[in-house]
Amino acid sequence: MSETALIHNVIPRADIVKRAAHIGAEIKNIKLSDDLPDETIATINSLLLEHKVIFFRNQDHLDDTVQERFALRFGKLVPHPTLPVSEGTVSILELDSTRANSRADLWHTDITFVDAYPKIMVLRGVVIPPFGGDTLWSNAAAAYLGLPPPLQRLADELWAVHTNAYDYAVRTRVSEADKKYFDDVYTGTIYETEHPVVRVHPETGERTLVLGDMVRRFVGIPKYDGQKLLDLFQSHITAPENTVRWNWKDDDVAIWDNRATQHYAVNDYGDQHRVVRRATVDGDVPISVDGRYSVTRIKASKPVPKVG
Repeated sequence: MSETALIHNVIPRADIVKRAAHIGAEIKNIKLSDDLPDETIATINSLLLEHKVIFFRNQDHLDDTVQERFALRFGKLVPHPTLPVSEGTVSILELDSTRANSRADLWHTDITFVDAYPKIMVLRGVVIPPFGGDTLWSNAAAAYLGLPPPLQRLADELWAVHTNAYDYAVRTRVSEADKKYFDDVYTGTIYETEHPVVRVHPETGERTLVLGDMVRRFVGIPKYDGQKLLDLFQSHITAPENTVRWNWKDDDVAIWDNRATQHYAVNDYGDQHRVVRRATVDGDVPISVDGRYSVTRIKASKPVPKVG
């Protein structure tokens, strides 16, 4: 029996609704929990690998505990390397629009400044404004396939340095409070990690582009040329044809393959209140097309400023 047939034995075909040609599907009539049968979890994982991001409406039974227990079915839970998690949880990161550094309106893959960055994210809508606040995801595997062969070969050879240390205020419009929080907390420990621009997906064997806003430079490429290359490859990743946009409602859940996507939280809801909570599943160290592993080159606490 084919994998597609096996999937439809567990989740009816009519309950899997594609949201775009290259990425995204809504899965209906499933109540997410930690006690779902193994075959249901395996089917959800297969759908995730196929569609890269999957969506579930009406999950109002979830709280932080059940969200984490469900996420745990896909692997080990890990906290954010620098940001505090919600009290009593292992990995729940709350993004509250009333707090500093909560609006991720930049194209990025989560936490690529470490070597084994997360493989799966489980995000729950807690407070959703009546308008605005959508999230976009892009398919980094489809973007690679869409490159002309000479650009694929170039990307296969490139490595990039990802870091959490950059001038946050220059990259996005932020308040002084946001900038201070970013400087004091988000970059309390500085990371620099070298990743291949193309990684081989450990479950599908696909080649996916590993880039996004945390790229600081390309290894062995001058800054000016590197920025041109980043813009070129990013334009393929974020091409509208490779994206899907999700209009959140309260109690929605989005699950994405962080090894094969980038995402962007649209900051178009003004002063309205928006709260989402994310559970994080640990990943593995990326492998390049020629078999080399990513490596963290710098992990260091900031020096304490001298007084006087």
